[in-house]
Amino acid sequence: MSRTSGKKRNETRLLVDRMLGTLCRYLRLMGYDTMSANSIAPGNPGEDTLLLGIAFREGRFLLTRDRALAKRGGSQAVYIRPMCVLSQLHGLADLGLVEPRLRLTRCSLCNEKLIPALTREVSGANYAPERRDGIPFYWCVRCRKLYWAGSHTRDLADRLKKEIMNFA
Repeated sequence: MSRTSGKKRNETRLLVDRMLGTLCRYLRLMGYDTMSANSIAPGNPGEDTLLLGIAFREGRFLLTRDRALAKRGGSQAVYIRPMCVLSQLHGLADLGLVEPRLRLTRCSLCNEKLIPALTREVSGANYAPERRDGIPFYWCVRCRKLYWAGSHTRDLADRLKKEIMNFA
């Protein structure tokens, strides 16, 4: 059985443990609904059970660096062994969970869906590029962060394409 259970890959919902923060940001930039364990108050001794409950209840795959937790999660969990984020993404792509392609549809900080930015949101962001013609901008209403496909995004997309898979 495929890990995606008949869902399209971009509909895959994920939950990452506290040790996978960089992977979480990449997955969000790739358009995946990715919840982080960092959104749960720390110090809960039953956190592993809580994470498994969320994964099963919300139909999310739990991605974890904890081998025992992954075993407890069965087919709903994936043990992430590599330390390098690109290797982690390659493994998830091999499992059919993700397609390593940037989509810029979710905020990398909070997971909120991005919306097209208004002119005032673009002009109000002192970090927006001066040349704006023909560039689509996106806005996170929760974080109030502006996104666009600039050189950093293109470099990241090229890395994914070159180093992970040959996805278009």
